[in-house]
Amino acid sequence: MEQTVKRRSSIKIMASMIGLVKPLAHIMAAAVILGTLGYLCAIFLTITAGYALKAVLDGQEVTGFFKILVILAVARGILHYAEQYCNHFIAFKLLAIIRHQIFAALRKLCPAKLDGREKGNLISIITTDIELLEVFYAHTISPIMIAILTSLIMVVFIGHFHVYAGIFAACAYIIVGAAIPLYNGKKGGQKGMEFRTGFGDLNSFVLESLRGLDETIQYGAGEDRKERMDERSIQLGKLQKNLNKMEALQRAMTDLVILCCSFGMLFLTFNLYQKGQMQFMDMVIVTIAMMGSFGPVTALSSLSNNLNQTLASGERVLSLLEEEPVVSEIEGEEELSFNGVKVDDVTFAYEEETILKDCTISMKPGKVIGIHGKSGSGKSTLLKLLMRFWDVNDGKISISDKNVKDIKTKTLRNMQSYVTQETELFHDSIANNIAIGKPGASREEIMEAAKKASIHDFILSLPDGYDTKVGELGDTLSGGEKQRIGIARAFLHDAPMLLLDEPTSNLDSLNEGIILKALEKECEGKTVVLVSHRESTMGFADEIYDMDCGRIS
Repeated sequence: MEQTVKRRSSIKIMASMIGLVKPLAHIMAAAVILGTLGYLCAIFLTITAGYALKAVLDGQEVTGFFKILVILAVARGILHYAEQYCNHFIAFKLLAIIRHQIFAALRKLCPAKLDGREKGNLISIITTDIELLEVFYAHTISPIMIAILTSLIMVVFIGHFHVYAGIFAACAYIIVGAAIPLYNGKKGGQKGMEFRTGFGDLNSFVLESLRGLDETIQYGAGEDRKERMDERSIQLGKLQKNLNKMEALQRAMTDLVILCCSFGMLFLTFNLYQKGQMQFMDMVIVTIAMMGSFGPVTALSSLSNNLNQTLASGERVLSLLEEEPVVSEIEGEEELSFNGVKVDDVTFAYEEETILKDCTISMKPGKVIGIHGKSGSGKSTLLKLLMRFWDVNDGKISISDKNVKDIKTKTLRNMQSYVTQETELFHDSIANNIAIGKPGASREEIMEAAKKASIHDFILSLPDGYDTKVGELGDTLSGGEKQRIGIARAFLHDAPMLLLDEPTSNLDSLNEGIILKALEKECEGKTVVLVSHRESTMGFADEIYDMDCGRIS
């Protein structure tokens, strides 16, 4: 929370966000035109009333003026509705596009760039940050253009009475619509970013607390978690209070400037009237026009109140969209038959920490390769390098004598099945959870994979069989059941190379035996890389490599 985030300027953020509107530029143009006409109708209501007063004083008929007032009032309502409809259409259409781009960006960044990143902050970007952009697209872009166009028209209108009045009006609009918002935005921009970042941090903390409820209750750590959550909430509340205070001061400043400009126009035109350079009713009309024409620039000035947080959200979204992946995928697919794997003098480090050093392994087709070693020795990292989740720093990994860096990503994925240490299950049916291994798989294929993983009978014993919904994060199933579903996925994928990352580390001896027996029976002919710190798991490996501090022996 105390950490400050370096951010680009508000102008650059807005320019980048406006660039996303290009596909809907014609609708944005319509919104600007409708909004400008709507504000002009509202402004000329008071101006027409002034002309009606002049007609009364001159003894003229005023019926026509009343008809014009009615027309302007009705038109104002219709035009305002049409403008808001266009703006919100653009906003929600763009939010859908941005969400699609965000998920595409996350797809490219994972897993390397997302390892260790706070999930609550990512959730905050995907949900509340993107939702806040609706304020920008529905209530910021067109109001800026509307304020500029309306102000230009009013400067011309007021200026035709006297050039000094036009210059004064232009200065007033610039102060209210540009100077004050820019000053306020510069002053509160960092606070807005701190608030959005703090909000994301709080999301992460709450998510972590919910996942760890069992441990919290067991060890009586509830009060400590509560105090830490209160501390974060209070700190976030202080930031919100500061933003609210800045908003109140900005509104007061805007109202004061508008009042001063209105009286300033009155004094200027009265002075011109005394000098014979303006008629009395012209003085009245110009003053009324000045007082009634601040609507667009006032709306623009008010934008800066919420704009600080909106632009901070925009910065976070844009930063994620612009983030470069550690490993770039290779598009397309190619014909490549699996003919073994070679790891040649591979060295890899996470930033400054060297995980693998001069690692060399030959994995022949149809063999079970055991990688044994204690936790932290680099076993799981080796699997991620084989799958090209990361790229090696030195050395080379080849599949079928071709560098994995040159193999098309889809082809590489088709050649490998991967079972993680803790199988992640989605809040969906068991059948759909297994089908992840082969999208579009038939029920028969899913059941066959489950049989191979020795989980079929258990699934049939459930109330809804394969249609039984698993709880969030798979909490309704045991560790062994989840792991066997993960293995069923791998069998359904049916790749020539099977990567197993500690498949039995969290299981009892009974479940370990069931899983190892299933693997030994069904993996014949496949190249299996079995990673474990347990010696018992290495029982059916053809070759065993011991890994110690990133070195193979």
